Amino acid sequence: MRKRILLISLLVTTLAIIVYSLVSTQLYYKLTENEKRDALEVYASMFSEDEYTFDDAGAEEFSRALGGARVTFLDGEGNVVGESEADRIEEDHSDRAEIRDAMQYGSGYAVRSSDTLSRDMMYYCVAAEADGQRVYVRVAEFMISSWAMYAQLLPSLISYLIIDVLGCFVFTFIATYFILRPVEDLTREAAGGGTVKTKYSELSTIADILNERNRNIEWKMNEIEEERKLVVRAQDSKNEFIANITHEMNTPLTSIKGYAELLSSGMLDAEQSKQAYKTIASQSERLSNLIACIINYNEIDDDALPAYDVDLTKLAREMLAVVQPEAEKRRVTIIDKIDDNVIVKSRHELMTQLLGNLIRNAIRYNKEGGTVTVELNYKRLVVSDTGIGIAPENMDKVFSRFFTVDKSHSGKNGGFGLGLAVCRKICRRSGWRISVQSELGKGSTFTVDFGLR
Repeated sequence: MRKRILLISLLVTTLAIIVYSLVSTQLYYKLTENEKRDALEVYASMFSEDEYTFDDAGAEEFSRALGGARVTFLDGEGNVVGESEADRIEEDHSDRAEIRDAMQYGSGYAVRSSDTLSRDMMYYCVAAEADGQRVYVRVAEFMISSWAMYAQLLPSLISYLIIDVLGCFVFTFIATYFILRPVEDLTREAAGGGTVKTKYSELSTIADILNERNRNIEWKMNEIEEERKLVVRAQDSKNEFIANITHEMNTPLTSIKGYAELLSSGMLDAEQSKQAYKTIASQSERLSNLIACIINYNEIDDDALPAYDVDLTKLAREMLAVVQPEAEKRRVTIIDKIDDNVIVKSRHELMTQLLGNLIRNAIRYNKEGGTVTVELNYKRLVVSDTGIGIAPENMDKVFSRFFTVDKSHSGKNGGFGLGLAVCRKICRRSGWRISVQSELGKGSTFTVDFGLR
């Protein structure tokens, strides 16, 4: 943590100093350029044909009057007729930017490296008259480049960076000692077990989290110990193992009956309540039959239980009746497009899981006021919703174990990311293909292709 704080602070402050220096240099260079251009404009305006001849001698005399600025006289075609410095290597200057602008607009300026003087120069050119003809007067002075300015700044910049490094070391020490030290003490205390306390109000939330985590760990350890005891008993007696499983299966059975009591609290009219009791009672009976199958599990040597004909139409409609209260609670409308007499080769409990996972997910991950469409025929099962949808980058993870599209549903509402993985396993065992199409924010469609033609 200390190294990370140091590296991050060094990186941020160093980048800030470098960026600030570059920006400052550019701003100063632009300011210097504007001032130099204004000065050259004044110089050029001082030319008078009455005082200076329009040749090399006049250019040199005008240059001396300007304090040494370079002066170039050009005729109306852009040819050099007078130069205060160096030999005229190139007579025609009409292609120079400042000359072209002066020919077109009356004045112009440019900054570039001078081929004849091997220096960066700013040139300012203005149209004038000499002997009754249009001519051009160009003045120029040395212009330090922005990179040369930055190079001059480097010694100061290095000093600032050294100060920055020292400051980051001091900041890291302060941050780790006065901020991280109480956290470290808190975690060490939490590692020893028991309840932790802190005198810092800002760390009270962390202390509560650690205390809750310790309680969860203790609860998990107790749970693991209980499970270990159950395993030992199972090894001693298969019948006792089956009895324990039966006890565990009776827990959801009791929950279903309790849900039936909740539905009978008066929210539904008499006929609706009667139908709800009938539906939940049938599911309770079906779960009891499942418990009976587990009791007979000792007669099965492996998990390859035989498949049989399952009336998927009946099972799907019963499932819709079971989830209807949850859909109404979320204001989701269920659309039934189930064909009659759809029979598949599978097992009753597997089809219950397949339908339950797909339909409940469509309700849970839907929007308020949305719809869930269940379409079933002898070719395929299709469950569509108008819910939150799935992002493209998550499409290949949908059927992975422990993956959930909306983390807010994880655990709290019963979804731990296993439902769709179970669906895929069931489909593979049956030789079916399950697929999904989805658009983020618009909904998802899950399709189980039975492979029938």
